[in-house]
Amino acid sequence: MAERSFVEEVKKLRLGAGEVFRGEGILAVTKALLESGVNYIAGYQGAPISHLMDVLADAQDILAEHGIRFENSASEATAAATLAASVNYPLRGAVTFKATVGTNVASDALANLASGGVTGGALVIVGEDYGEGSSIMQERSHAFAMKSQIWLLDPRPNLPGIVQAVKDGFDLSEASRTPVMLQLRIRACHVHGEFTASDNRRAAFSIQQAMEQPQRDVSRIVLPPASFVHEQEKVKERWPAAVRFIQERGLNEFFAEQADDVGIAVQGGSYNTVVRALQQLGLADVYGNTRVPLYVMNVAYPLVDAELLRFCEGKRALLVVEEGQPNFVEQNVATILRQAGSTTALHGKDLLPMAGEYTTAAVLQGLRGFLQAHGKLAAQPAPVRERRTIPLLPEPARPIEASIAARPPGFCTGCPERPIFTAMKLVERELGEHHVSADIGCHLFSILPPFNLGNTTMGYGLGGAGAAALNVPTGKRAISVMGDGGFWHNGLTSGIANAVFNKSDNLTIVVDNSYTSATGGQDILSSKAQNPTRSTNHAIENAVRGVGVQWVKTVRRTYDLKTMVGTLREALTTGEKGPKVLVAQSECMLNRQRREKPLQRAAAARGERVVRERFGIDPDTCTGDHSCIRLSGCPSLSIKPNPDPLRTDPVATVLDSCVGCGLCGEVSHAAVLCPSFYRAQIVSNPTRWDRLRARLRRGVIGWLQARDARRRLRYAF
Repeated sequence: MAERSFVEEVKKLRLGAGEVFRGEGILAVTKALLESGVNYIAGYQGAPISHLMDVLADAQDILAEHGIRFENSASEATAAATLAASVNYPLRGAVTFKATVGTNVASDALANLASGGVTGGALVIVGEDYGEGSSIMQERSHAFAMKSQIWLLDPRPNLPGIVQAVKDGFDLSEASRTPVMLQLRIRACHVHGEFTASDNRRAAFSIQQAMEQPQRDVSRIVLPPASFVHEQEKVKERWPAAVRFIQERGLNEFFAEQADDVGIAVQGGSYNTVVRALQQLGLADVYGNTRVPLYVMNVAYPLVDAELLRFCEGKRALLVVEEGQPNFVEQNVATILRQAGSTTALHGKDLLPMAGEYTTAAVLQGLRGFLQAHGKLAAQPAPVRERRTIPLLPEPARPIEASIAARPPGFCTGCPERPIFTAMKLVERELGEHHVSADIGCHLFSILPPFNLGNTTMGYGLGGAGAAALNVPTGKRAISVMGDGGFWHNGLTSGIANAVFNKSDNLTIVVDNSYTSATGGQDILSSKAQNPTRSTNHAIENAVRGVGVQWVKTVRRTYDLKTMVGTLREALTTGEKGPKVLVAQSECMLNRQRREKPLQRAAAARGERVVRERFGIDPDTCTGDHSCIRLSGCPSLSIKPNPDPLRTDPVATVLDSCVGCGLCGEVSHAAVLCPSFYRAQIVSNPTRWDRLRARLRRGVIGWLQARDARRRLRYAF
């Protein structure tokens, strides 16, 4: 169950020539693929490109009408290898995944593809989420494009530009026999706008034809001596062909080219930010009309020497706006200008931040410095500060920011992964600390408070491999964690099978919440849902036993804290040798709530009886120990003032966002016996019996409370 359904939006994909398409960037990409006559699409979900996979999944009937094969790939490497279909046949293929981690996983397949080259258009759509929007290491796909000489498109983030970039990407790939990478930054993925649609078209050459007419070209296979020729081909044939196509098609853009004797060269993805900064300096308007010449590189690699030199002709200075580091574009521009003997002064990272996201504020500061240095903008006087002999307010002892506690990211309310790490903390009290090899996914939040677990993380599905070096005979076992998504991605082989082969004695915990939850709730092999187009319900335990693990335990309800603690303790203390695998199962609460809440609301609207469970805390009984918070960290748990005037410690309280998972009560009892928790049922459309029972309860409780009040009043005197 994906986090968002696009069933209604995909209807727009049927729009024909001349009709106006309005929607999100991701939908525009899908429409462009349909208009490009693509034969097959594959990919692996990951922000900010996850929604593209969800849109394609919801549009499978439209894809089928046009003979398009679509696959949810097992990994990014699987997706990239799918492009092999375009090596010998005029088949257009597209794959998509999150960059740069996805590009790293797919690197071997992409390198081989780029070496031999392609016949049909091969387009790699990568979701680039560098900067504050990123959840991964701060790197860029640009380095890989340069390394393997895959052409890199970075279009201006507007819908017409994105749609045209998809079409140009296929044409460029076929013209130069080279795969093309289309980089869609996070804002491009989610930008809204409109463009004039064209008709969807079926590919002229079909996959069926390829199957019936097999083609083979040994010179395209990466095997000596052909592989030695490929490098020469790239430089002598493919690169010049790509440059010619870029120039003839006008993929890069010039704005106000002769307006001034200074200019800015910017990658297409940063165009909006630059124009916004120029607007704040009074040098551009909201429509992009600028008084400063702009060279917009919608093709970030390769650069076109002739275009760059033409733009710099007659200009005293050029500023290169290139987000991230190393400064690949700036270095390339410097080489081009130097070899041509150009006298244009080059600026880039000397005025703009060396690293980090280029927000409007960061670019504004760099542009101001560039324009002031070359006399295009008056220097602003330093602000005059008033002298105050008598402070109006007492000076703070420390900056305000220092007194605000950081709010780390954490698990959702009711997340079934939280009790796993609660159990680990409780077992830690008995057995001491263990080395914990973490993994990519929601469970990575366990490295932060309140759990503070996790020593390293090496990549998706590599939790088990990350603990491989710590397989030595000691009194403790290393613990590794991976999710079900990471398990099927590559954890089964790189983690579990590797542990079997090398006779590991460590423990691997596989968090099985039925979906690739961190990427949007897509189905996987072990999902419990019945998927009409995919095969599901394949147990992780069976797969683990299939590669040779003997000690395997499955906890089918992670909220059962007693069982979780007991099984974890057994795994860490058993005398049985060999790798241990603990499969911890419970459905992702976020997906469960997305499914159940609409059904509950609809049932309540129909007048049906609906029961919702939640927990509460008796403030008169709460001792203020707060173990429920310290060992749970649930966002629905908070504190409030103590109702007892003689006690200063705040008491715990449960917010209305509670979903009734019960972990907080389990934790409080496991940590220290706590009678303050109670479970309540909220009933919509109660029956007569519900009302009668509620009246009886109120009557009995009211009588007991009144009696207790009289007793206390008597003792008070």
